[in-house]
Amino acid sequence: MATHRQSNSNTRRFAAATVAAASVAVLTPGFASAAEVNIPNTGIAVEVPGIENVPGIESIPGIEQWIPSLQGSTYANTDVQSTIDQVRAMPGSSAIPGFQDFLDSAAQDVAPANTPAVTQAAAAMQPAVAPVASTGQAIVDAARSKLGAPYAWGATGPNAFDCSGLTTWAYQQAGKNIPRTSGAQASAGMNVPLDQLQPGDIIAYYSGASHVGIYTGNGTIIDALNSGTPVAERPLHYMPIHSAVRF
Repeated sequence: MATHRQSNSNTRRFAAATVAAASVAVLTPGFASAAEVNIPNTGIAVEVPGIENVPGIESIPGIEQWIPSLQGSTYANTDVQSTIDQVRAMPGSSAIPGFQDFLDSAAQDVAPANTPAVTQAAAAMQPAVAPVASTGQAIVDAARSKLGAPYAWGATGPNAFDCSGLTTWAYQQAGKNIPRTSGAQASAGMNVPLDQLQPGDIIAYYSGASHVGIYTGNGTIIDALNSGTPVAERPLHYMPIHSAVRF
């Protein structure tokens, strides 16, 4: 604990010395006013006159951490990048430890929003491109191509399947390799909430994840159920759900 207190003390002395050397007013620790910038985790506030008057400063992501007085303020700003540039150019702001790095990070966060949009006229000139099926949809399409195939314990296709044999085979058709058995598939995949299911997710059933099927995206699954029952599409909740996973 003693080492931690010494580290915080050193941080404060370094920040104060850096700012003071640049002839910027260093204020005693406390709540910042509208013209003050707080250096996070140091308790030091630096006065930068007029910084609160930069139009749209409230829209810079995370600015409240540095200027607490802006907390709760709103501003409809369509050019945050320009605002960041104005704040960066404020006299004294470059001497505040870490502030320029924060502004650089904020500029990266908003950069995609400032990418010029393609006009409707330009878009109309582009040739139409056929949509590419997602990996999940490719998995569903592969499984659906085997509707009616017979069930056979231990079979992995292409003419007969057991439950995990069907999921393994369908994933392979989409270029993905997954564990062979239902329990291993349920354990290895990334758990997915049922309200966030996507086509191609694997649904495991029963308490031991002893059965699996492929979610189609339409509230149904495709599975190889048991002996005497061919591969079919059936309701998602046809059996007790153990979990849902994504690879």
